[in-house]
Amino acid sequence: MVRVRDETDVVVIGAGIVGLSTAYALSRQRPGIRVTVLEKEQGPARHQTGRNSGVIHSGVYYRPGSLKARYATRGAAEMVRFCAEHGIPHEVTGKLIVATGREELPRLHALVQRGRENGIPVRELGPSQIPAYEPEARGLAAIHVATTGICDYGAVARVLAESSKADIRYGAEADLISRRLGRGVAVRTKDGTVVRGRVLVNCAGLQCDRVARLAGDDPKMRIVPFRGEYYELARPELVRGLVYPVPDPAFPFLGVHLTRGVDGGVHVGPNAVLAGAREGYSWPVVRPADLAGTLAWPGFWHLARRHAGYGLGEVGRSLSKAAFTRAVRRLLPAVREDDLVPAPAGVRAQAVLRDGTLVDDFLIRQGPGTVHVLNAPSPAATASLPIGREVARRVLGVLERG
Repeated sequence: MVRVRDETDVVVIGAGIVGLSTAYALSRQRPGIRVTVLEKEQGPARHQTGRNSGVIHSGVYYRPGSLKARYATRGAAEMVRFCAEHGIPHEVTGKLIVATGREELPRLHALVQRGRENGIPVRELGPSQIPAYEPEARGLAAIHVATTGICDYGAVARVLAESSKADIRYGAEADLISRRLGRGVAVRTKDGTVVRGRVLVNCAGLQCDRVARLAGDDPKMRIVPFRGEYYELARPELVRGLVYPVPDPAFPFLGVHLTRGVDGGVHVGPNAVLAGAREGYSWPVVRPADLAGTLAWPGFWHLARRHAGYGLGEVGRSLSKAAFTRAVRRLLPAVREDDLVPAPAGVRAQAVLRDGTLVDDFLIRQGPGTVHVLNAPSPAATASLPIGREVARRVLGVLERG
C-alpha cells in the first residue's frame, strides 16, 4: 500500500553529519524552506559520523586549493565555535605528527610546507623537543599542529538535527526514486510512503553510489568499504593529546594513531581492511550482495593489484594484535600488547574510480534535480558545516532555476 505525503521542497537521504548539516544550512539560508530527511536507521549518526575518533582536523594534510584543504581549515574553526555555542564537549588539543624512520623525514618536511600553504601554524620539533608535548612519544623529528582538536560528533549531529527544523524520519529507507518531468523527484520508502520534493540531496555515505543509481544518475565511481579497527588504551595516562605517524601520500588513510577523546579515554587506530559489507563492522559480517558489488567493480581489482603489499600489511595488523602493537610502539614504545583493549570499529566509504584511483577529495556531483555527495570520508565531519553550505548553495540554485 502506498501512502502519499504532502510535498516538500528538498528531500535529503541520509542523517549523518553531512546530511544534517545540509538541512541546517538550508534552514539558515532560506528560512521557511521545507526539508525532509530520510534515514534508514532509528537515529542520526549511526555509521561514519558516530564511529570515528572524534578528531577536529586542522587541514594540514590536504592538497592546497582542494575542497578538503579549504573546507577542513575553515570547518575546524567553525566546529570549535559551534561546539562552544551549543555546549558540546570539545577541546583544542593540538597534535604531534612523528617521523620514526629516516625515509619519513622528507614527507614530514612536505607536510610543514603544505601546512604553511594552507595557512596552518606548524612548529617543527627535534627529537629532544618531542617529550615536552608527549613524554612517552619517540621519533627522529615531529611537527606540532596547534589547531587540531577533538569533539563529540554524535552530539553535533543531534544538535544539527534539532536546529535544522527539518522533518526527519528515521526508519525510512529509500527503495525507489523517480523523476517527475519538470516537477522534481518522488522517493518511496520501504514502508510504502512516498515523499515528493523539488530537489533530491544524496548524503547516503556508504550507500551513496547506490542512491545515485537509484535516482537514474551514473556516479562514475563505486564505494569500496574499508573497515577501520580500533583499540582503547588501558593506560590512557601514556598520551596527553593526539599522536600521529607520517602518512603515506599514496593513500587516503592516516595510519594507526592515538587520540585522547572528550571522555578522557584514548582511541588507538584505525587500520584499513576491506570490509565484507558496506556496514561490515567485524570480520564475520559479510553480505554477499555488497561483496559481489565490490568484486564486480573493475576499479577494485586495479586498486588491489597496485597496492597489494599495503593491503596485506593492513590485514596482518587486523588479524594479529602483536602486529598492531608493533605499529603503535613505533610512536609510543611504552605501549604493551595487553594495554590494547578492543573497541568498536568504523567503516570508511571510499570512492574508487573505474581505473582504480582512490578519490582523494570531496566529490559532489549534480544531475537534473539532484545533488549527490559521493565522497565524504574524513575529514568530512570536521568540514561538515562548510560542506553543508556548499550543498545548500547548489540546491538553492536548482530551486531558483525552477
